Amino acid sequence: MHSVLFCCMGNICRSPTAEGVFRARAEKAGLAVLIDSAGTHAYHVGEPPDRRSQRHALRRGYDLSGQRARQVNDGDFERFDLVLAMDRQNLALLSARCPAGLRHKLKLFLGYGRLDPQGEVPDPYYDGDAGFERVLDLIEDASDGLLAALRQA
Repeated sequence: MHSVLFCCMGNICRSPTAEGVFRARAEKAGLAVLIDSAGTHAYHVGEPPDRRSQRHALRRGYDLSGQRARQVNDGDFERFDLVLAMDRQNLALLSARCPAGLRHKLKLFLGYGRLDPQGEVPDPYYDGDAGFERVLDLIEDASDGLLAALRQA
């Protein structure tokens, strides 16, 4: 079974959205994958995803309500096959913490997408509705690419 950890800064907007979207797509495809999300910082540990992230995700059929924020821990680098960062800043933080022999597991999530494969998932926290919708568009696209990659692995 494959395992994927999605990471952003606080684990309340981008990474829980990625977790929820990818979980739904993997289940629909019948692919067994261990899926989780975490933040590089402990700002919101124990909190549910941002209400705006939940609202926009639910409009597209993704229920994020059961998730709770947590911080990345050292065991995550061993436990997961892929640790996917939403942006370069968080990728750098993960890389600094990850043992050198496991850094091959670290990647930018949008590298699996077609919409912006060199880009980053923007943090919608200070944006309006359009920011949350853009995040969902990018995450759905990259999730489909990730799903295809895992099927071939």
